Amino acid sequence: MKILSYLTFFICLILGITNSNAQKKKANVTKPAIFNPADRPKNLSDTALLELVQKQTFRYFWDFAHPVSGLARERSNVAYDYGGEVTTTGGTGFGIMAMIVAADRKWYPRDSIAKRLLKMVKFLSKADNFHGAFPHWINGETGKIIPFGRKDDGGDLVESAFLFQGLLTARQYFNQDTPLENDLRNRITWIWNEIEWDWYTRGNPDQLYWHWSPNNGWAMNFELRGYNETLITYILGAASPRYPITAQVYHKCWVQSDHFKNGKEYYGIKLPLGFDFGGPLFFTHYSFLGLDPRNLKDQYADYWEQNVNHTLINYKHCVANPGKFEGYGENSWGLTASDTYNGYNAHSPNNDFGTISPTAALSSFPYTPDKSMKALRHFYDDLGDKIWSEYGFTDAFNESQNWYAKSHLAIDQGPIIVMIENYRTGLLWKLFMQDPDVQNGLKKLGFESPALEITSKN
Repeated sequence: MKILSYLTFFICLILGITNSNAQKKKANVTKPAIFNPADRPKNLSDTALLELVQKQTFRYFWDFAHPVSGLARERSNVAYDYGGEVTTTGGTGFGIMAMIVAADRKWYPRDSIAKRLLKMVKFLSKADNFHGAFPHWINGETGKIIPFGRKDDGGDLVESAFLFQGLLTARQYFNQDTPLENDLRNRITWIWNEIEWDWYTRGNPDQLYWHWSPNNGWAMNFELRGYNETLITYILGAASPRYPITAQVYHKCWVQSDHFKNGKEYYGIKLPLGFDFGGPLFFTHYSFLGLDPRNLKDQYADYWEQNVNHTLINYKHCVANPGKFEGYGENSWGLTASDTYNGYNAHSPNNDFGTISPTAALSSFPYTPDKSMKALRHFYDDLGDKIWSEYGFTDAFNESQNWYAKSHLAIDQGPIIVMIENYRTGLLWKLFMQDPDVQNGLKKLGFESPALEITSKN
């Protein structure tokens, strides 16, 4: 399979949305107060700028969350025939991790954030689910599924994995013996235990599937083969206390793909796994918001090497700029999936149309701190009048087209907050890797990590 076939599938799902209910009734998207990016603070230190970016971006998940459910809205603008009623399962998981950062940095009181999380978990416990897995999109007011595509109207195992990456991290963080935090942990555990990961194998120990629908069954027929952003799905599937997948499916499905092993060099940098040139940078972010790649290894790769090298290839491509696009350089780089001037696309070195997505470089701070800081300075100091907003940076820009997005997407905003925090303190990595179920899943699949060694010594 070529990289474009996988990415085209992903993009077509997004662009092919048709939902009559969304067309007939759109929840109002809250209009923020007038915000002038020219008034943003100037001459900030690196530390102060990182703090500001995290805190400002967090407003997307706090101020702009759906007012009924508290879940993260898919995007800040009305597009593709849907509006503010659409909440995103995976983006909510990223937002939950951002809430932990907000509590730890005392942007809001700990109990206020715990109460918001409890509201969200109570809503999820009554929302549509399919053998325990949640759909890609949920109506934030009713809890009913909003189809992601004509046949994608059931459980989405990958989006559920992104959600539970956040919830399990919250279960570790909110560990106080109080009625509020005890209730929160218990409710997280209840819905975590109810996901039937093994159902999504269709009874075949050599397969794991992304989707199942009560209306369309297995019609999507999309096996979870790597290497891409979905590694966390296998780890959590193996970690499940009640409905786990076996290690066999990891080795027989995930690994068995013509785009798993790579080993070639691009711009003089060896890429252990994945598509040529590595694909979009969200591959290095989504699974690794909680999963600590530092000295994380299995028989197939060193995942720190994988993520660093993937990021460097992306960076070097932008610096080389073979497409001769405006605005590319050492301080302006980063290709990943985002909005663009003519829709939405999964940008990468071999799918490059001149669109830079700030989340790409900023969510890569742990891997390329100096290069990411240069990009942050440029985005904020030089382009801030065009792309800085009440929710942090807007989704993307393309200077060749003189186009600057006004939109924000939850799946792009969340990783900025979380990965900057992992760069600064390692907070989310530490919490997620301490979870006993996660550790069992990693061990079952044959992973090695210092986090597992520390636990075994204790």
